[in-house]
Order: sequence, then C-alpha cells, then structure tokens
Amino acid sequence: MMAVLGAVITLFVHTKYFDKSLSSVFYDNSIPEFREARALLTSFQTSDGQQVDFTYAAEQTVQGVVYVQTRRVVGNQSDNPMSELFGNRNSRPREQRAAGSGVIISADGYIITNNHVIENASEIEITLYDNRTMKAELVGRDPSTDIALLKIAANNLHYIRYGDSDALRLGEWVLAVGNPFSLTSTVTAGIVSAKGRGLRIINEEYSIESFIQTDAALNMGNSGGALVNTRGLLVGITTAILSPSGTSAGNAFAVPTSIVKKVVEDLQQFGEVKRAVMGVNIIDVNSEIAEKLKLDKVSGVLIMGVTANGAAAGAGLQEQDVIIAINDAAVNTRAELQEQVGRYRPGDRATVRYIRNGREQTASLTLQGIAGNNLAAADRGTDVVFGAKLSAISATEKRRINILNGVRIMEVNDGKFKDIGMREGYIILSINDRRVDAPSDVYVFTDNGSTLKSISGVQTNGTTFNYQFGN
Repeated sequence: MMAVLGAVITLFVHTKYFDKSLSSVFYDNSIPEFREARALLTSFQTSDGQQVDFTYAAEQTVQGVVYVQTRRVVGNQSDNPMSELFGNRNSRPREQRAAGSGVIISADGYIITNNHVIENASEIEITLYDNRTMKAELVGRDPSTDIALLKIAANNLHYIRYGDSDALRLGEWVLAVGNPFSLTSTVTAGIVSAKGRGLRIINEEYSIESFIQTDAALNMGNSGGALVNTRGLLVGITTAILSPSGTSAGNAFAVPTSIVKKVVEDLQQFGEVKRAVMGVNIIDVNSEIAEKLKLDKVSGVLIMGVTANGAAAGAGLQEQDVIIAINDAAVNTRAELQEQVGRYRPGDRATVRYIRNGREQTASLTLQGIAGNNLAAADRGTDVVFGAKLSAISATEKRRINILNGVRIMEVNDGKFKDIGMREGYIILSINDRRVDAPSDVYVFTDNGSTLKSISGVQTNGTTFNYQFGN
C-alpha cells in the first residue's frame, strides 16, 4: 500500500496541469488511503488551489530583518565597600552582551524588537542585511506587551509592511525570519497552530498576551524577528518558544500586529504606551461556569470583580456578567479581551456585549488609564507624580540633547519633587535605581508615587544631578 501511496504522490507532482476532469481517476474518495494522500497533498496548496511558494515572501522580508546586539554593565553592587580590596571579583563592573532580532518598519529607520532583547541595555547596535553596523537609540518600550521601538540614523531602508493578523486562519502558512544562534538572515516555515494564546509569561500587572502560535522553528536569537504571511507582510513579532530543552520543539509564539501597531504608534507619538483598561477582574468561562450560569456555550469572559469608579462600573457592569464582545469583535477568552481593549487609548469609547441572567445586553463605556484617569487627547503622554507634571521626550529631542532615555518635568506644584528642588525643564533619567523611559515609569518605580530613594537626571543648564535619600 505504501508503494501505491508513493506512486500517487509522484503522479500528482508530475500531473498537476492535467485536466481536472481526470482527477477522479487518480483520487477515489471511497478509498481511505487516497483520502489521506489527497489531504496531505492539498495541505501544500492555498485555498484557491495554487501551489504554495515561499520564495517571494522570503525575498521580500529577509532584508527587512536586522541583527540586534546589546551591551550592559553589571556588578559593582556589593554591600561591603571593602570587598573589592579582598578580591571579590563579582563586585567589579563587567560587560554582558546579548543578541536578538529586529524588524525594520519604515524607510527612515524605525525598528521593532522585543523589550526583553534590549531591557537594561546601555548600548544597542544594529547590523543590517548588507552588513552595515550602526548604533540604535531606544524610542520607547512596553514591558506589558514585550515590544520595544528603536531608531537608527539611516534612510531608504528596505522595510516590511504590516499585514492583518486578524485575518490569519488556522493552518495558514507563515514564515519566521530572524537570527537564531547568531545565524543572521535565517528563514523557517510553519503554519498557524493557534491564535489568542495566553501563556502568562509576561510578568507585568497589566500584561497583554494574545499570541499567534506556530510550528515554524524558532530558537534563541529569533526574539524580536518577523512572522510574515506568504505575501511577505508582517503579521507578528516572534517572542517566545515553549520547549523542555530550550530549543525549537514546534511551539513558537509571536505578538500579533493587531497589538504591535498600536504600541508602536504610541511609542512614536508619546514615548510610552497609553494603556486603556476596563476596570474588571476576569477569568475564562469554563464548563462549570457555563453550567452554573446556564450559558449556551463554554465561551466568553466572566467578570469576578469590578473596580470602584472604573470604566466598567460607570457603565453598569457587574460581577457574574459574561463579556462576549467588544465593539462587535467576539471575545472568547481572557487573552482575546485583553487584545481588543489593548487597541484603544484612555478616553476612547467602546461598546461591550455581555450576558446577564441568561439575557444578552450591551453597554457603552469610556475606557480609562491605568491610574484611573480618563485622559483627553491633548493630555496623553503626561503623568503627575509627587506634584510634578511629567512628559515624554521625542526621539528627535533626545538626539539633540544627547540622551538615550528620560522624561521632562513640565510643571512643579506642591509635593516631594518641589521639596527636593526639582524644577521645570529638568530631565529625570533614573529613579530608585531604575532607568526611566516614560512618564508612567516614574509612577510605577516609586510604588505608585509613594517611595523615593534616589533620583538622577539633567538640569536645564546641562549639568547632571544625582540625589540619594535615606529609607
């Protein structure tokens, strides 16, 4: 039987241009082995019967993926100042290097990568497909989605255009382009294994995980690379693998462009991501919940708690409501709900469809920011901490004043910052020994504006300051 099956496959390859009326001669659907053979063969065709060809997508994208190398200095953190004298080498500063991938998304040098590729880096270096090497600056980063945006001083670059990750179908062919094990410009192929996958791997309070899962081979160094469809359009940023050995095991995950595009737009415009929230605690509906609430199917997201004065509370949503759609986009899981809400900014309005007591209802709400504020468009990109109004700094301005990160103090009112001598125009580079890239970092790194142990930055006259405070 294997000989017969092999013959059928060979025959198909050499007779793909035969008259379709002859197909019944070679493929008798009443024979199980022929049904299996035909399923195998058609898996290498598109839905319209055309043969899948990866060469176009590979040629269109390989030049748009870059090699990202980072450097950072670690060590010199011993509590004992005498340890250096007695040969404790672990306290001496030393350089660590790491590498990953990035995707060029504009001709003037904007590059997407993963936040975990560049986190805490003191220097970022990009190597292009043509082997040119240049320094990159960090425009902004979003730990909640593990996305970061870089910029290099270059023009007329080959870049990859966005595709529609929402349109991806299970079983559709995709290519992963990156630099595994420092093997630059590597292309692998696979199919879309699942969508809306939540893994709980981003350790952030407001993390958004709705990964595309694929069996394209990914390994260390692929992080931040491109996941593209067969037309060479970007549908995801490769981010993680699930493997007992740490190498490819057929389970790879990418952040979909439905999330990436909004993050990148915010980072370009504000230097940080303006995260909208509904103000609910949620879990996936399971069989037990569906039975208890007499739901028609095991699908949707159950509200377990509603934040006081939050967007959901203001719209009348309650515990035990089951959310099934946002703005007509169905949400079957917690990950899908997070993905949909993550497309909006504070102040945007959304319509929520939900089930309460067996009846489907709708509610209109105004999404809020993480701190509970409802920001108007003119105020986005600012935060108020310790009485000071902080603003993001554009990439152009950072280049002009020769800094890689920081936020500017726009206004100083009564509060701790005024008490310690902070003034309008000062730039905060770090706070509580953590690098500041966005106004929200100052709020988060000070335990929601309650703890200040250290602060460093640049004064209006260009000199630096570095203050340390007791506990």
